[in-house]
Amino acid sequence: MQLHPTSDLAATLLRRRSRLAELIDFPVILWSGRSSSRNYPANTFPFRASSHFLYFAGLPLENAAIRLEAGKLELFMDDASPDSALWHGEVPKREEIAKAIGADGVFAIAQLKSRSTGAATISVQDAATQQAQSHLLNRALAPAKSSQGIDLELARAIIKLRLNHDAGAISELREAAAVTVEAHKAGMMATPKAKIEAGVRAAMEAAIISHNMTCAYRSIVTVHGEVLHNEQYHHSLQPGDLLLADVGAETSMGWAADVTRTWPVSGKFSSTQKDIYNVVLAAHDACIAKIRPGVEYLDIHLLAATLIAQGLVDLGILRGKAEDLVEMDAHALFFPHGIGHLVGLDVHDMEDLGDLAGYEEQRVRSDRFGLGYLRLNRPLSAGMLVTIEPGFYQVPAILNNIEMRSKYQDVVDWDRLSQFADVRGIRIEDDVLVTESGSEVLTAALPTNVDTIEELVKQESRSGAERRQQINVISNNSIPAFIKRCRSVFEEVRPQLIKDYAGWFVAIESDSGEYFLDEDHKLAKQKALAKYPDGMICTLQLVEGV
Repeated sequence: MQLHPTSDLAATLLRRRSRLAELIDFPVILWSGRSSSRNYPANTFPFRASSHFLYFAGLPLENAAIRLEAGKLELFMDDASPDSALWHGEVPKREEIAKAIGADGVFAIAQLKSRSTGAATISVQDAATQQAQSHLLNRALAPAKSSQGIDLELARAIIKLRLNHDAGAISELREAAAVTVEAHKAGMMATPKAKIEAGVRAAMEAAIISHNMTCAYRSIVTVHGEVLHNEQYHHSLQPGDLLLADVGAETSMGWAADVTRTWPVSGKFSSTQKDIYNVVLAAHDACIAKIRPGVEYLDIHLLAATLIAQGLVDLGILRGKAEDLVEMDAHALFFPHGIGHLVGLDVHDMEDLGDLAGYEEQRVRSDRFGLGYLRLNRPLSAGMLVTIEPGFYQVPAILNNIEMRSKYQDVVDWDRLSQFADVRGIRIEDDVLVTESGSEVLTAALPTNVDTIEELVKQESRSGAERRQQINVISNNSIPAFIKRCRSVFEEVRPQLIKDYAGWFVAIESDSGEYFLDEDHKLAKQKALAKYPDGMICTLQLVEGV
């Protein structure tokens, strides 16, 4: 692990633990967890730190713990052994790590026992660390979603903090969103030459990895979109198929994005595919337009259900009034899941806490067919990041169920439905930040309309990432026009910017001439890419005399 300490990180972590201290008056110990063996001890699954630990510690430290009390942070971890350095390279000393995160003290992990009296915690996911937690605290621990006593108080306090993202979190979430947009465009443009789903998946995940990020969850890239979490990639890509891709990036600090697009393998939607796609898109757009503080997320789900039902009535698939169809859950034959969920350090944020996080206190999950899979039932407030992901699916387990067919025989035109056999599954998903006055779609740079998607799939030119990579090998004797354009813009704006932003970096998109400022060159570039994912970007530093 390399450290890139910034005063911003330490300040952000201080604000978070200070806010926690306002909500509880007892000590807290949070563990990061440890790697789990894949098939023998030295071959492990990739390590992922506990999200609750990450929220307050900021760095993905393995086999570490933090103690929080009264706004203070103590770090407990051991320095790497010589054997570890042999195999995994040198890592920063714990004192360096403590300084980077603004810890008030740093100790060996063995000293944690003496500081554990009366501490609350949240159970981690790996069994070995769970046992260590129980042993050190001298009490049995319930799973995180069943926390009790002071552990439950802690869970509720953390939920209050993590529901509404601070500036540091939003910056990370924007980075994840920008890279996810790039990955989806790479997938669309890789489709014409791909033979099987795995070829498209490879292109999408390569785009994510090239930014030193990982996937926030196991990618779904499938022509069988009716399988909601399909994790097989061997199916061949045939003309007439729709490819559903649900893929999201995770930053090195653990913050996630979650985006789904559906596109035609051939580059052209059939008339029936386009009809259903536009029903889903209308629900998607209307739901996003409704997002603002104070709006109930349940109402957004019901809006999606009603619009999908109405769209299917208009196509002759369903019969009746849309509102009545939703009341009887007929829409759930084709849209069985909820409209979305929270996003943050977890792609389904804080879902380890069960409905404690997703549901407002005193609310319980419905057992209705059309509401049982709703993951979020809270009023929206500024700083929340949610997904909007309506869909249409022809799931054999639902549509061929004898009881279902009997219950809904009068409201479904099964003969008409058979004419849409080339639509197995469609989902359109974006990440939407609730703002003080409305909302911002962090993934808006990825198109949803039919014409633009078809054009992207058929596009033969290289992606922006590939073109940017090519610039690195062009000889100095042939400076590309876009670099000359960027330098021209830079010289125009430098005199007025140098006064207030000396040392900062300016990322310039050559075609538009628009520029983006940040103290960090990577963040400046990410800001530019968020708006112009396929743009030609130059990053220059504001230095006197240059």
